[in-house]
Amino acid sequence: MELEELKTPCLVLDIERVRRNAERMAERVGAQGANLRPHVKTHKCVEVARLQTRGHNGAITVSTFAEARAFARQGFTDILYAVPVEPGKFDEAIELSRECESFSLITDDLEIPALLNERARRAGVSLDLFLKIDCGYHRCGVEPESAEALEIPRRILDSSNLRFRGILTHAGHSYHCRTKEELLALARHERDVMIEAAERLRSLNIPVPTISIGSTPTITHVDHLDGIDEARPGNYIFFDAFQATLGSCGFDDCALSVLSAVVHRDRARLKIVLDAGAIALSKDRGAVEFDPDCGYGLVLDLQGRDTGARIGALSQEHGEVLLSDEESFNRFRVGTRVRVLANHSCLTAAQHSHYNVLERGSIVDRWEIQRGW
Repeated sequence: MELEELKTPCLVLDIERVRRNAERMAERVGAQGANLRPHVKTHKCVEVARLQTRGHNGAITVSTFAEARAFARQGFTDILYAVPVEPGKFDEAIELSRECESFSLITDDLEIPALLNERARRAGVSLDLFLKIDCGYHRCGVEPESAEALEIPRRILDSSNLRFRGILTHAGHSYHCRTKEELLALARHERDVMIEAAERLRSLNIPVPTISIGSTPTITHVDHLDGIDEARPGNYIFFDAFQATLGSCGFDDCALSVLSAVVHRDRARLKIVLDAGAIALSKDRGAVEFDPDCGYGLVLDLQGRDTGARIGALSQEHGEVLLSDEESFNRFRVGTRVRVLANHSCLTAAQHSHYNVLERGSIVDRWEIQRGW
């Protein structure tokens, strides 16, 4: 099937770029002595995860139980659910633990170990539990030098049906760095904070089996991972306009685009309207703090070349593009197909049911996306 034959809007996945991104990250993390546990929330797709885990232990990170169920059914047996667990999810976590060799949870709350242990004891299972550390993002996690950073592991270790798996963090604030030097400094900080936290615990005879870190910006810039056991980047498999602007990749590494059609032309305003709106693209402003004119996505031609146009406004099913001159306007007719490189591939992918897999200019397959919670 050719691109022009697809119904718009829809996702187009450049599989050659996906393979290249997977190989590069696996080589980078492996060469630095750590294990790769890719975060599959970016794509939510079993076929993509198999490319990411080719040649290693198959461990993955998920952000929803729907992802965990789907991947467990397809043979992924070492799964980390990387959102702090709360009591309403205990029963489902226990059921998932029965389907996996290891199904790990995370917490940053003093009360959770006792509550989770009692539920696990009644169910007759043992669960792996990480402590979430805040390395500066301030979204979730305990401060590394706080009393909770010592007490929570102790409570896990004192539990009959919980195993202390280690400490985990996520440097999400790396997305706000403006230079490669800032990214490197933050990546070093993420690594060093976690190594120091582990040393503090070990000095008190608290074993730390695993130190887990990772975001795409930090793992692509960090100078070494000495002392780190695993890395959990996710976005690297597709990248996106934000990552390219940030410097984590080049624009020719970006693997995901949204095929769209021109549905309206306004010559007086030099404006065209696409049938890809907020539902197809998400409303992520991406790199607006670095590039105020980035809009909601870059407009590419069918070959993936940048046309220079940007989506400036979105409504539910419409994307508005203001063009610079008559020559640019005349390139587009109603029905013209374009590919939109979205700002945030994770959010864009989650809007759709499947990928149309592009290889050497033709659509060769269709891969399902595991949505839901």
